[in-house]
Amino acid sequence: MQEVLLAVLAGLIVGFVFALIKLPIPAPPALPGIAGIVGIYLGYKLFQWILPYFSG
Repeated sequence: MQEVLLAVLAGLIVGFVFALIKLPIPAPPALPGIAGIVGIYLGYKLFQWILPYFSG
């Protein structure tokens, strides 16, 4: 849970700084961004699940 809170805090700070210096946010649009993050996570977990079958 601490990792989640630190990640949210880091995101808030980065978002604030980007808004302060008037830059666009360094993230994709909301839904595609979330879908991409979920896809990356699921791909990582799939690799971990499949790897033992091929490592002999």
